[in-house]
Amino acid sequence: MPRSTAARIDLEALGRNYQAACRLAGGAQVMAVVKANGYGHGIGPVASALNRLVPKFAVACLEEAVAIRESGLQQPVVLLQGVHAGPDLAECGQHDFEPVLHSVQQLEWLERSDQQPAYWLKVNSGMNRLGFHPDELAGVMARLGALGATERLLGFVTHFACADDAESTMTAEQTSVFERATAPWPELMKSVANSAAHFRVGQPLFDWSRPGIMLYGGSPMIGKTGPDLGLEPVMSLEAPLISTRVVRAGESVGYGAGWVADRDTRMGMVAIGYGDGYPRHAGTNTPAAINGQRIRLIGRVSMDMLAVDLTEAPEAREGDSVELWGKTVSVDEVAACAGTISYELLTGITSRVTRLYR
Repeated sequence: MPRSTAARIDLEALGRNYQAACRLAGGAQVMAVVKANGYGHGIGPVASALNRLVPKFAVACLEEAVAIRESGLQQPVVLLQGVHAGPDLAECGQHDFEPVLHSVQQLEWLERSDQQPAYWLKVNSGMNRLGFHPDELAGVMARLGALGATERLLGFVTHFACADDAESTMTAEQTSVFERATAPWPELMKSVANSAAHFRVGQPLFDWSRPGIMLYGGSPMIGKTGPDLGLEPVMSLEAPLISTRVVRAGESVGYGAGWVADRDTRMGMVAIGYGDGYPRHAGTNTPAAINGQRIRLIGRVSMDMLAVDLTEAPEAREGDSVELWGKTVSVDEVAACAGTISYELLTGITSRVTRLYR
């Protein structure tokens, strides 16, 4: 029998989070971002569950778009990172993939491509990762016009650097830069909104929004958890309690003897560790839950197991299921304790953990 460590995926909660994104998007249409294996939830099952709701998907790269087609889904798929080789443009044209072009090299590939797909242009409004500078945009559009490629151009996208920070003014500044840069072509669509932008009061979302982490119940906002924002957790990470014992006052637990009991403490070992994707840097006092009761981690996380303090759960027994994150403990809480974000935790769950779909 395999161990019962598993990620339980609630696909109905996924659908409700998507519908919440639609409500927050106002008049904008909503493409579902399912990159990084559906944020660790499984790209095929996630996309299939959203099939009847979603007019368009978004992924990072070509192989993720192909995975959606292999699941039997026919919606257009936006490639947010564009293509990585010239011949990939022809494949995009054949399969209704919409690459986002962000570099001169990609424009050169487009010029040489026998089959041009529908595509988007990325504008660098201030994040300074990818995209054409606003001063370059007129030249890029003239080049595309000479090529006869503007008929396949769907619109412009940009990405926000600080939308997660409610106190930052940078999102408004980037929006203004983007609006000015794209104003000469009002007939083309615009897409700016990551998950965080949906929660910024007064933020224009234009024609297409692109929610990602919020679909999976994680928070895109600094200082907030998913439930704080009305989102439902989609993944419950669970593992069995495989041993219990009493650690006497003065005894330590785990590698480095980093936690020492200040009193006799009933503790349990849980069959999950950083080899499963649970964060090694989630230390003592990181929350977990057993039988609906919140408990805490103690000591260092090992590759295959971790220790919990069972003081608050005296009825817990070997074989009980421990929730590492899910409905009782938000993944955002665990991420904060580990000094990271829920995106990393969800996408980091390894193949050793079975995904079970509801």
